[in-house]
Amino acid sequence: MNPDSSVAFFERQFQHQLRDQDFKLNPFELAVLPHLKGRVLDFGCGLGNLALAAAERGCSVVALDASPAAISHLRQRAAAKALPVEAIEADLRTHAINEDFDCVVSIGLLMLFDCACAARVLSMLQARVRPGGIAVINVLVEGTTYLDMFQPGGYCLFLRSEMTSRFADWDIIHSEFREFDAAGGRIKSFVTVIAQKPWPAACRPDGSCDETEQRTRSV
Repeated sequence: MNPDSSVAFFERQFQHQLRDQDFKLNPFELAVLPHLKGRVLDFGCGLGNLALAAAERGCSVVALDASPAAISHLRQRAAAKALPVEAIEADLRTHAINEDFDCVVSIGLLMLFDCACAARVLSMLQARVRPGGIAVINVLVEGTTYLDMFQPGGYCLFLRSEMTSRFADWDIIHSEFREFDAAGGRIKSFVTVIAQKPWPAACRPDGSCDETEQRTRSV
């Protein structure tokens, strides 16, 4: 896989973090961690700090990222602690997810794709959340003036209200807008949404459904 400029940007960032042994959770990961349970997908895991923290809390985690350095590091840390983390290097613009999860997390990733790709990947992630499960999406939004991580012509700054509208049929547990100072007097503007996928009308929170719904789901 030939890394584009966005992957190369984060590869350098991860190398600096590895050098400095900087493995603390960022503010978004700290906010998300209490919501994670069961089988978790960390889509764009970076160095895997959240994936490891979730595994330490009893989750089974599939963690994906395009950075070879990040995935290699995560595999080593997970093996050293005997934690249930499967770390996979993949081009996340085209990687297909073929499993359903209790929680799907994507922090600081989707805006790195062009808008058509970002929308398609978001729909795929939403589809892979089990009924009653949790989706966590964090993206940069319009108002962001720090653009150094983006590949020219290959990124998407979402509207500030767009992410909640994309989860209009879900139960929104948490929605937050935050801004951070960046280099050169610039700004990073983020939106984070934590949403629960509704159960089908005839199904119950224990996963059981009435006879009619069972026949429908088996088709």
